Amino acid sequence: MKRLLVLRHAKAAAHDEKHDKERALVERGREDAARMGRAMRERGYLPDLVLCSSATRTVETWEHVAPELRTRPETEFLDALYDAAENTILACIHAVERSAPALLYIGHNPGLERFARMLVRSPVDSDERRRAGALAQKFPTAALAVLDFDSAEWAAIERTTGRLSDFIMPAELKDK
Repeated sequence: MKRLLVLRHAKAAAHDEKHDKERALVERGREDAARMGRAMRERGYLPDLVLCSSATRTVETWEHVAPELRTRPETEFLDALYDAAENTILACIHAVERSAPALLYIGHNPGLERFARMLVRSPVDSDERRRAGALAQKFPTAALAVLDFDSAEWAAIERTTGRLSDFIMPAELKDK
């Protein structure tokens, strides 16, 4: 089994097309990223490998999530994942040759949201339908989708085959 953790970068400074890649996190983003890291640890969502866009806001998101996990997974910062489309993201996942059971991908919308949606299978119960409905509505900053696949290799991950085991939005964690 493979577990894919899909994390959108946390809240960043206002959009600036000329300097988009260098946009940094705002205070709320730093807080949400740390809160999400704690939630990941508490729920046992610990990656063995991290693939992160090389943009400042994704790198900073990881820098605030990582200490909360209390583990040190191998991490790769990839230019190819900056503002990547869903097919590019899938190609990067397919290229992973390590046996890592759990992989964390940190990236950007709209590609990240489209990527997560394309992987989700048809829900089989009410909990999965609720999570899929939330994912279909919005993938906010610092939100995390947890997808489980019946696959031994990352290269075998296919569209519409991932069980959406969890979908966590930072607003849900504010009181914790």
